[in-house]
Amino acid sequence: MNIGIVYATFAFFCWGLFPLYFHAIGEVPAMEILAHRMLWSLLFLGLVLTARQQWKWLPQVWRKPRVLASFVASAVLLTANWFVYIWSVNNGHVIDASLGYFINPLINVLLGLLVLKEKLRRGQWIAIGVAASGVLWLTWSAGQLPWIALILGLTFGGYGLLRKTAALAALEGLSLETMLLFPLALAYVLWLTAHGQNTFLNTPYDSTRWLLAAAGPITAIPLVMFAAGARKIPMSVLGLLQYLSPSMQALLGVWVFHETFPQARLIGFVIIWAALALYVAEGLWASRRAK
Repeated sequence: MNIGIVYATFAFFCWGLFPLYFHAIGEVPAMEILAHRMLWSLLFLGLVLTARQQWKWLPQVWRKPRVLASFVASAVLLTANWFVYIWSVNNGHVIDASLGYFINPLINVLLGLLVLKEKLRRGQWIAIGVAASGVLWLTWSAGQLPWIALILGLTFGGYGLLRKTAALAALEGLSLETMLLFPLALAYVLWLTAHGQNTFLNTPYDSTRWLLAAAGPITAIPLVMFAAGARKIPMSVLGLLQYLSPSMQALLGVWVFHETFPQARLIGFVIIWAALALYVAEGLWASRRAK
């Protein structure tokens, strides 16, 4: 088996369980969780790089403005994705967040068309059209765009594209992203501390402190595995594996967090699931035909 498939599957399985983690620290505001994810991730990654004596790449990167610019872009997309996802889980929108990752594989296809100049087959165009109709139905039935899903799908799709074409390997790339985000995160946590609003210091629960500190490995390990997998397998395979994560999240939203799932939303999800089924079936058919 391609080791990239193993890496990516592990990452998506971990992300599928993320609602349980963020729900456990629901007392912490989303922005503060985001800051702690950045701080503890850099600490964890720094320990890993030190243990592996793997710092030689860093001085060279600072002399390459184009490489830095690409990682600034990926860091911004990652930050936006993290914040919207954390906010969604902590405000009872786990199912809406899962929709974003259902849509994301088709966004990957579009990005491949627009950026990598990949050609789409007729079946892929039909799948994208069906998914778009599902988004339009959700928009019409709810009276507003499913903005949570669209932001999550677009930001993570863009992040995956940048990491697939990145000049650095998985561990080094994520370390550079967290280094770029670290000053902002540290400044925000210091501001919270100065105003007596640092939950890490003020909470009466030691479990909350431990869970916030665990944000480092919990964040970094799946991202490193995802980036490593993305470099070794095609975008189409990466998109197929990604269905694992939103499926788990949607089930948690309904069964564990008891979110409402009215008929209108179910219809929209069914349309998008049909688009994904069409996309998978068309890909399998094309693969067999090529063989």
